[in-house]
Amino acid sequence: MTIRVLIADDQVMVRQGFTVLLNAEPGIEVVGQAVDGLDALAKADELDPDVVLMDIRMPGLGGIEATRRITAPSPELSEQGGPPATVKVLVLTTFDLDEYVYEALRAGASGFLLKDASAAELAQAVRVVAGGDALLAPNITKRLIAEFSRMAAAPRAPLKDRIGGLTERETEVLSLIAQGLSNAEIAARLVVAEQTVKTHVSRILVKLGLRDRTQAAVFAYETGLIRPTGY
Repeated sequence: MTIRVLIADDQVMVRQGFTVLLNAEPGIEVVGQAVDGLDALAKADELDPDVVLMDIRMPGLGGIEATRRITAPSPELSEQGGPPATVKVLVLTTFDLDEYVYEALRAGASGFLLKDASAAELAQAVRVVAGGDALLAPNITKRLIAEFSRMAAAPRAPLKDRIGGLTERETEVLSLIAQGLSNAEIAARLVVAEQTVKTHVSRILVKLGLRDRTQAAVFAYETGLIRPTGY
């Protein structure tokens, strides 16, 4: 199955460069380019991509608000209590500790990538985000989430209340997801089958109305389930 990608960046050289790199990768196709946030919204609706590579800083509607709108649940899914739409957003940033990256993750982005990433890193990031099965993990990702969580407001009661719907084991799995562990690592830690972990993860996402592991990690930090520590 081919992963359909939309690239949103106000710099033409970035759009063209990423387009060339991704189109050279098997199983990935760039289906469109957007010059700003509003254009990204229109193209995402028109082209139905699996992944949007989204620059944070763009004129007009910025990447954070565009991410929030693109990943917002449809009215139909909201009424059914289901998770947001399946399109994933991968944020593009120039600096690994960009102050806006955490806000983008809170807005619905599934991960972030530095603009100077190699072709292999770019392709792998797109595949990981499209699959939704792992926290996007340049070495600094966990540290970045923890650092910005440290700066976030006190745990919000409405969010914290939602944890009450999880079983004890699901809460344990959620805390391990937030620590950046893969399904295999969680299975080894809990001494259970990896398929059992996958089932727990799926139930956690459904119960909390979250889209993927990245959102689950952010949720765990914001509710105070996990307290950031040094990495």
